[in-house]
Amino acid sequence: MTADRLDAPDPLDALAQDRVDFRFKGLPPEAEGATVAELAARRLNLFTDGFTTPVLTLSAERLEHNLALMETYATRHGLTFAPHGKTSMAPQLFRRQIEHGAWGITLAVPHQVRVARRFGIERIFLANELVDAAALRWLSGELDADPSFRFVCYVDSVRGVELMQAALAAAGATRPVDVVVELGAGIGARTGARTEAECAAVADAVAGADRLRLVGVAGYEGEVPEADGDRVRAWLRRLVALAVDFDKAGRFAGTDEIVVSAGGSAWFDAVADVFADIPELSLPVLKLLRSGAYVSHDDGHYRHLTPFNRVPEEGALHPAFRLWAQVVSRPAPDQAFINAGKRDAAHDLDLPEAQAVRRDTVRDASGVTVTGLSDQHGWLRLDPDAELEVGDWLGMGLSHPCTAFDKWQLIPVVEADGTVVDYVRTFF
Repeated sequence: MTADRLDAPDPLDALAQDRVDFRFKGLPPEAEGATVAELAARRLNLFTDGFTTPVLTLSAERLEHNLALMETYATRHGLTFAPHGKTSMAPQLFRRQIEHGAWGITLAVPHQVRVARRFGIERIFLANELVDAAALRWLSGELDADPSFRFVCYVDSVRGVELMQAALAAAGATRPVDVVVELGAGIGARTGARTEAECAAVADAVAGADRLRLVGVAGYEGEVPEADGDRVRAWLRRLVALAVDFDKAGRFAGTDEIVVSAGGSAWFDAVADVFADIPELSLPVLKLLRSGAYVSHDDGHYRHLTPFNRVPEEGALHPAFRLWAQVVSRPAPDQAFINAGKRDAAHDLDLPEAQAVRRDTVRDASGVTVTGLSDQHGWLRLDPDAELEVGDWLGMGLSHPCTAFDKWQLIPVVEADGTVVDYVRTFF
């Protein structure tokens, strides 16, 4: 980090001084005008100190557990870790991930990179192609101004390389942009060159571009068609073989290390297995894992897919989200409605899961099922013995963290007894 950045105020401190107002859902109306830091210092109770519904919360204890578990996992398996920040887009969580051993943060689009840079992230892996001339002009300025800033992104086509080279040359870039050739996960998968020959052609194009530097290979195993353990490991072995072939051909001349990167949140055990067998190359290998959904985990999609289910001796992630809403109508014995809907709850993969009911105390939500979401209402089906009345609070687990974080700008972090100890700001 440059001296001027070392002397600059911590940007997270500025977040803490932001004033609470109408922008932030679920917070007590009486908190209007307080700074976020002042509100956190009050250690309000979620249930008795004026929070309004719906309100999304993060468990303080589970958040810390998940951060520590993945730090331990990466260390145990000799992996460098750059968790995908697009899951949360929360700079406070970026900081905590780095404090728990992360090499840097993975992102997906230029806006996210700008957010991360604004909050002092020094190493960024962009798991995407970057061919936008305006974004490349900004990036070249960041790289030239800060020698400690490390940036790596995908390339998967000769055309993309040509566009990057032209934009960076026009911007007068003096530092080359580090790139990794993306190997596609198969026919019908998402981005990435489909064959090794196409990857070699892209690498040749990079070699002819003086504003780019080839530093490795990468891809996303979660896109392997009909993914299972065998298919995913077969694709990962192709990725490793590509790195080996590129190294033998001398394609990584001019770099200090070779980046080999993969890793979503469903198959990082396969990544660990295959990356453990990467042979010795001409340079040190940065085995870069990018799994990001672990930070909050969930009660749906990733709960079923987490590799810890397959290898339980490694530990277990804990779902950290809970969305609280209030029962506003019970028009029939078997039906009720809450005041949270698509604007509040992740719903692209699974519906919320009813877990807890609070009236005077918290109890299990036995006999309550979420069956649908309207814009601002949740539909509930009630079994005959379900105890649920208008005014009760319903706590729900959510599926797919990426589309839960993006609906909330300021999220209370809550201890098990209901004490709110912090507030996480998001930037989507």
